[in-house]
Amino acid sequence: MSDIKITIIDREGVSHEVDAPTDMNMNIMELVRAYELAPEGTIGVCGGMAMCASCQCYILTPETDLPEMNPDEDAMLAEAFNVKDNSRLGCQLHLSEEMNGLKIELAPEY
Repeated sequence: MSDIKITIIDREGVSHEVDAPTDMNMNIMELVRAYELAPEGTIGVCGGMAMCASCQCYILTPETDLPEMNPDEDAMLAEAFNVKDNSRLGCQLHLSEEMNGLKIELAPEY
């Protein structure tokens, strides 16, 4: 396994192409936190348990092979704000080689 490239558009609209390790069992939420692309305390509030939607992001590359949405993620997004058809929870998207080239945008905080 190796690093992949993921583009993350932060909440200010700034695009960041980052290296993402596929061998550390990280998810998108943890990647955003590692690169400090969102102010501390505004992403991953629940610790990645799919209970707060603070890591909601919009998938801008629908052709990317992502895992199916699980019932907990689906239920949380049903209650969240600013949800779109391409919304996912970053904490539920574990990095894999299939995500190379993925482009996401962080959803507004509120």
